[in-house]
Order: sequence, then structure tokens, then C-alpha cells
Amino acid sequence: MPYNISIKKTEKSKVEALDFNNIPLGTTFTDHMFICDYNNGQWQNPRIEPLKAIPTHPAAMALHYGQAIFEGMKATVNANGTPMLFRADKNATRLNFSADRMGMPHVPEALFVAGLKQLVALDKAWIPPQDGSALYLRPFMYADEAFIGMRAATSYKFIIIASPAGPFFSKRINLWAEKKFVRAVDGGTGEAKAAGNYAAAIRPTELAKQKGYDQVLWLDAAEHEYIQEVGTMNIFFKIDGKFITPRRDGAILDGITRMSVMDVLKDKGFEVIERPITLSEIREASEKGTLEEAFGTGTAVGIAYIQSIGTDQGDIHVSDESPVGLEVNNTLNAIKTGQVEDKFNWMLSVE
Repeated sequence: MPYNISIKKTEKSKVEALDFNNIPLGTTFTDHMFICDYNNGQWQNPRIEPLKAIPTHPAAMALHYGQAIFEGMKATVNANGTPMLFRADKNATRLNFSADRMGMPHVPEALFVAGLKQLVALDKAWIPPQDGSALYLRPFMYADEAFIGMRAATSYKFIIIASPAGPFFSKRINLWAEKKFVRAVDGGTGEAKAAGNYAAAIRPTELAKQKGYDQVLWLDAAEHEYIQEVGTMNIFFKIDGKFITPRRDGAILDGITRMSVMDVLKDKGFEVIERPITLSEIREASEKGTLEEAFGTGTAVGIAYIQSIGTDQGDIHVSDESPVGLEVNNTLNAIKTGQVEDKFNWMLSVE
């Protein structure tokens, strides 16, 4: 259904002050935001306003009981300067999957997409033109009802903000295989893109960085042996010519980039296998010389090439090059910017 989204524009854009060649990560935001309120069982008053702080009651339930979910996606521009969204329908579906798990209302997918398109159209001057850069979009929902008590909230806010972003990782990364802390378990919230999942990862990630590593490689909660995902990414290993990625087991996020990479790899003729994979198997493949490359995949990072995995038994060398990962990354970027045919029908034009 069509949505009547009211628009109030900022009096003066801040985009002229932005150096697109030096974009601070996660601290620069566009002029506007999309907001919609959930009250009395329905979404109301969809609107775009100048970006500003939002009044929040100190008893807002998200602050006390954690009903908060989000998505991450990017807008790029094609050769004609038209903004493009990558697989927006999948993000809308996943937001509602997360909402189900967290006891929150669905956002109609048409409203989700309409809000994105209106915001991107209004703030398209903020989309960086450089290769590997994009306008990062953050749709999120949280419980704003003022109530102290353990139940689902009755009022929520759905908001979309946007932030220009350059390439995330500019160098190969090293992971730390975490055997004390865990990210998620089957039956928990690991498959949901819930704010609390990331809060639980902050301390282990800081400890990994103190050891000299870039991100945590999460393992299963029972045996601390089966690989799940990386701090901000899903993960792929190329072993003896085949790509292996951990099977979704209830504790692994259904990454939009993950599913897209699987399609691109298959289109390029590679066999892609989803199955449980252990840290011991990766060590053995490295020692045998059959571990050819590995990379992480995620909206923020794109493709992050993995150099090594640190463990309490010593580092596992992965590879010094990632030729297929680089090829896949280039293919995805070319699709997003309209440089090659969108044979998968992934892109949504924002007129």
C-alpha cells in the first residue's frame, strides 16, 4: 500500500563540510532521519525530519529489557548518478524475523522500503562516489513505552538514519578464536539482529584487540570447537577448491551479504557447502596446505580478507592472498554501482 510520508527539510545541509576522502567511521550522519511510531496496534505518522536527538523517557522499556533490533544496509550510485539499494527486501524480511524473536511488532515491508527510498532520495548528495564507499543505512526499532515491568512493550519507534562510510577494513585481518566467552546458542537470540548480541561481544572483542587481533572468531558454546561467525561478519573458508561456510544452526545470523556471496560463488562455478566446521579442521587444512583462503562477509565490511586465526595453541596461518574473495568483492561492488549486469535482480533504483 502507498504511504503518505510527510517531509520536513533541514534549513541548511551539512554535506558541504564533509571531506569524502576522509570520512570518520560512524560519527558523521546525514541531514535527515525517517521516523514512524507504533501505538494502539498500528504504525502511525511516518515522517522525515531533520536529524536531531529524540526525547526518551528514563523508563523506556528498551533501556531496561532490551527490546531493540536493527538492520545494516548500503546505498550506492550508478553511472547515471541514480541512488541504488542492495536487496532492501531481504533486510525488511530479516528485521521482521528479529522482531518475532524479540516479541516486537512487524514493520510492513512496503513501509520499510518506502522510508528508505524517501530518505535516500532526500540525502543522496551524501552518498560517497569513491570505490568501496557507500551511504550506510541503519534502520532500527526499539521499545519506547515508559513502563517498569517484564512484558512486551505496547509502543515502539522505527527509525532510519544514514551515515556516509568508506571501506571498513583496508588491510588483511587477524582473528582470535574465543574459547571463554560465547556469542549465542541455539534457542537464544543469535539469529536475530538484536542490540544485546553486540553488547555481549564488546568485552571479548576488546580483549582480542589487546592481544593484537582485529576481531573475535566465535565458537560454539558446548565444545568451543565449531566455528560460528566473526564479530561483525559471517565467514567462508576455501579448502581444496571448495568453499565452506558454517551452516545456520540457530546461533548464526542470516547475513544478506553471506547469501549474496554464496550466489556469486556458485555463479562463478565454485562449489559452496554449508556444514559444521571445526577449528581443528581449519588447523589441519592449514598444515596440509589445502586451506587456500578465507574471508568474512557483512554489510559494513563487505569482504574482509583473513590472514590468520589466533588460538591458545598458536596461530593458524590462513593465506597471504585472497584472489577469489577479491573477485567476489569486485563483482558485488560492480553490481551495486551498475558497472555490470544485475543478473540476480538485487538492486532497487531510488528515483
